Amino acid sequence: MRKSTPRMKSLAKCRDFIQDRRGVSALEFALIMPMIIVLIFGMANISQALMAQRRINHIASSMGDLTAQSQTMADPDFQDIFSVAGFMMKPLDATSLSIRISSVIVDVNNKPRVDWSGVGPTLAPGLTHGDQVTTLPVGLISTAGDSVIMAETSYTFIAPVKALMPNGINFKEVYYFRPRKSGCVLYGTEAACPTTF
Repeated sequence: MRKSTPRMKSLAKCRDFIQDRRGVSALEFALIMPMIIVLIFGMANISQALMAQRRINHIASSMGDLTAQSQTMADPDFQDIFSVAGFMMKPLDATSLSIRISSVIVDVNNKPRVDWSGVGPTLAPGLTHGDQVTTLPVGLISTAGDSVIMAETSYTFIAPVKALMPNGINFKEVYYFRPRKSGCVLYGTEAACPTTF
């Protein structure tokens, strides 16, 4: 019979330790859990960003469509439209939502010009009466007197978990609508669609 030595006992303990499977699940959990947490929060951020993008799409479309269905617009009409847009953004924060609705008419020189521009919260006017518009799609309006309503929205999405998206994402949408009830949508005291600026 062999006598066990301290060295043999320590080797036996090492062999038992290597073969021991207790705690493997806890170790795997500790290694995988941070990745799962990042994945879950990342998916939540992306889904909210997609929701924000769809909302500003819908707002630009709805606001432009409502304006195109009108024969005339006035400041209270714009205030109503912009307040509705804030409700359409819920449950997202609407403080960075910007809206601009403009009437663009082709002048006698066949150049698209801004007749009027209604500006929502936080968006600088940018387009003023008589400015030439160069961003219209080719062929949208080309004959003197043609008119289109241009609805623009922009929104900066700030992620709930800023560590994953620290700078936010900027979304912009532009929609064009032909006036439905007349040649152009008149603003304020306008009596007819202008063709000279």
